[in-house]
Amino acid sequence: MRIFLSLFVLLAALLVAPRLQAQGPPFQVDDPVPVDFEHYEFYVFGGVDGTPAEVDSTGPAFEFNWGAAPRVQLHVILPWGGIFPSNNPVYLPGGVGPSAFGLTDMELGVKLAIFKETKVTPQIGTFTMFEMPTGNYDRGLGVGKVWYKLPVWLQKNEGKWLFDGGAGETVVPQTGYHNFPYGGFLVKRELNERLELAAEVFSHGAEGFAAAQTQKSTMIDAGGYWHLKKKPDTEFLFAYGHSITGQTENYAYAGLYWTWGKDDKGPDDKDSPDKKASLKDAMFSRQSLKRGF
Repeated sequence: MRIFLSLFVLLAALLVAPRLQAQGPPFQVDDPVPVDFEHYEFYVFGGVDGTPAEVDSTGPAFEFNWGAAPRVQLHVILPWGGIFPSNNPVYLPGGVGPSAFGLTDMELGVKLAIFKETKVTPQIGTFTMFEMPTGNYDRGLGVGKVWYKLPVWLQKNEGKWLFDGGAGETVVPQTGYHNFPYGGFLVKRELNERLELAAEVFSHGAEGFAAAQTQKSTMIDAGGYWHLKKKPDTEFLFAYGHSITGQTENYAYAGLYWTWGKDDKGPDDKDSPDKKASLKDAMFSRQSLKRGF
């Protein structure tokens, strides 16, 4: 009951505003819409995700998305970050070790639009991600092996509203970590031509004692997009969230976003039923397995 009450309060706040656009960063829920063919997105961002066992930061981090083919997006994130274990015996065997900062695990991904949105059905797509072991495993800055995120996302437009949701599995073949499910639902509305706000419910399973998220958690996050007045293809992204059930967890993201394309038409209409460029990833790759973003 507490989960539904909290979500109702957030949605009610959005309803009092007079139109909604895409998601992905700064949120943990993603969308199934690739960047338009021969168009590009670039982010500079930072964030934090922490529990009482450990706090992990990301930043500076750099994300690039390319509409490499119709209905196909290629994706890469090069992140630096830090780990800050609590070293509290209450959380043993997790949350132990020295703090560290450096290059963390690099993310590569492919987003595919499988079914396009119609008047009655949502768009459906996948966003497979490969987390490459570029971070120093001995310092806790990387997982030490390639690990994967395998989600399916859905998106539907209804008038001024946009709805996104989906679920997936994170596969981590490393000691101290284990596979876990994740998923969520997001709703967003445009308040005016410069400001969009959104809220999401996001859940993940326990990620292993080597991660900050040693137990499962369900969170509510809220944030939005501020379009710069003289640069319509540039946005400031922001979000903050806190757990409502499960392990105590805090999430925050802030970043700058740019988009451009071959025909110089400016930013894509990310929420039009037939083409929406994704504001992708995430902090820490959107679904956050820590100690190896």
